[in-house]
Amino acid sequence: MADLVTFGETMLRLSPPDEERLETADQYDVDVAGAESNVAVAAQRLGVDSAWLSKLPDSPVGRKVASELRSHGISVDAVWDGSPERRQGTYYFERGRQPRGSEVIYDRAHASVTTATVDELPTAVLEGADCFHTAGITPALSETLAATTAELLRQAQDVGATTSFDVNFRSNLWSPAAAKDVLTDLFPTIDLLVVAERDARVVLDAEGDAESIARDLDEEYGFEVVLVTRGGDGALALADGDVFTQPTYEASDAYPVGTGDSFVGGFLSQYLDGEPVPEALAWGAATAALKRSVPGDMATVTPE
Repeated sequence: MADLVTFGETMLRLSPPDEERLETADQYDVDVAGAESNVAVAAQRLGVDSAWLSKLPDSPVGRKVASELRSHGISVDAVWDGSPERRQGTYYFERGRQPRGSEVIYDRAHASVTTATVDELPTAVLEGADCFHTAGITPALSETLAATTAELLRQAQDVGATTSFDVNFRSNLWSPAAAKDVLTDLFPTIDLLVVAERDARVVLDAEGDAESIARDLDEEYGFEVVLVTRGGDGALALADGDVFTQPTYEASDAYPVGTGDSFVGGFLSQYLDGEPVPEALAWGAATAALKRSVPGDMATVTPE
């Protein structure tokens, strides 16, 4: 059985080589990318038996996602969707330096994962798990997924797993007000909350510095741990009333996509092994830094 179970959407990422424009490229690199599967891969590669729970189209592109995750040691516990109208979500990523900047175009309409229900998912994977992790992108994708996410969090708590949740707000999926309504309803079933400082301000109407944000959230919802990520300023954790801070490690900025997920995977790899929160924070920061030198969305790293 897996020690860490994650649930969410994983997509195919299509990107031109180097910094070529999408509209002029005649070939694309193909990567597998998803917030929760990125966390699972980072944790798995750092020694945590990890599983990914989801729904995929029963098609070559769906099997591409599954085989890539399995190549990193992940257990893929997926429902296979044979409906002809269902699809594999994709996105196009054009990397560009300033002043042009990077561009992302999503193509996820009618993705199989948006119809995933608890009744069809192989939830037996939760039995014996130390931790269940998901993120705010997942309930934003459909009303069905919002209900499924809520029920999975409840089931995970019922079997004694630590429940971990990354707010991971995406403004192209829902408004801050809609996100707040859904996410705060989930908070009573969450033990470990991860939130970017900017998301806490925009979505949760938080005020003050990172420590104030963490303490206010903890006071209102009673989390075991609150992690506030601060971009280039590092991260802060509140656990049992104590505050710990972690700066970033110097790193390349070549491949920033997936950095936050890598931080969470690195943190969980140590936290679930019983290491103190400061040690887990350091591993999270180190994993995030290494990810920034690795193409694609996943942290293909080792403990060494």
